[in-house]
Amino acid sequence: MRHQQPPSAVLRAFGVGGPARRLAGGQGTSWVAGGLVLKPDDLPLHEWLAGALADVTADGFRVAAPVRTRDGAWAHEGWSATRWIAGEEPDYSAISTWREILAAGRAFHRAVAHLGRPGFLDARDDGWARADRVVWGERDMRFLPEFEAVARRLYAVREPLGSSQIVHADLTRNVLFAPGLPPAVIDISPYWRPPAYAEGVVVADALCWHGAPPHLPEAVGVPVAAVARALLFRLATTNERVASGAGGVDVWDEARRYARAATAIGV
Repeated sequence: MRHQQPPSAVLRAFGVGGPARRLAGGQGTSWVAGGLVLKPDDLPLHEWLAGALADVTADGFRVAAPVRTRDGAWAHEGWSATRWIAGEEPDYSAISTWREILAAGRAFHRAVAHLGRPGFLDARDDGWARADRVVWGERDMRFLPEFEAVARRLYAVREPLGSSQIVHADLTRNVLFAPGLPPAVIDISPYWRPPAYAEGVVVADALCWHGAPPHLPEAVGVPVAAVARALLFRLATTNERVASGAGGVDVWDEARRYARAATAIGV
C-alpha cells in the first residue's frame, strides 16, 4: 500500500475527488488530491500532530494542518490527510538556502518549545528511531566494516548540545518556499532532542548529499558537535537499512560521503 495511490473510498472519506497525483520527494508515499495531501497513516503521530499544531502559533513559518474525514476521524483505511501547502524546494547550491532552511527550523522550534514529550516516541521502532538512539547512547550498534572507522571518529566528539524538546529532525528537503510567503515546514519528523541536533542534520545532509562547501557549519552557525551527531545518525540509519536487507545501497559510496563530511568539520 505504501507505494499505491489512495483508493476512491479514502478520497470520498476526506471529501475530495480523484485522481490523486503522487508527490515527488520523500519516500514516494504522498499523494495530492483536491487540496489535500494523503499518505499511509501513522495514527499516533498524526493524532499527536493534530493536537500539537492546534496549540502552536506559526510565526515565521507555515505548517500543513491535519484534516479529519467527513466522519470526524483522523484516518480512513490506513490513510491520513493534511492541507496542501504552496511551495517549492529551493536551490540547494546556494549557502543562503541553508541559512533560510535553518531559520525556518529555528522559528518552528521556538514555536513548539512549550510542547511536552509525546508518549508514542517510546514505542517507535523503525530504522530512524533505532539509529537516533545509537547517537545518544541509548542503544548499541555493530557497524559494517566500511563504516567502523568514521563511526569511531564521530563517537569521539559527541559533546552535549543542550536541553531536549520536540524538534523536526528531517528539515533538509521538508522546507518549501513560495514568493511573498513564510517558508512552509512539512512532513514533521518529531524527536525529543536538542534543537542543535536538528540543525546538525540539515548541515550533515548538505555536506553529504548537496555538495555544500566544508565551511558551511561555520557560515550558518551550527556547532561541529551537532553536525558530528547528525552524521552519526545518518550513518547509523544507512547501517540499519543494510542490516535489514534493503537493496540499492552503495555502501562504499556512502562511507566515502560520511568520511568526507567528517573531515570537512575537522573530525
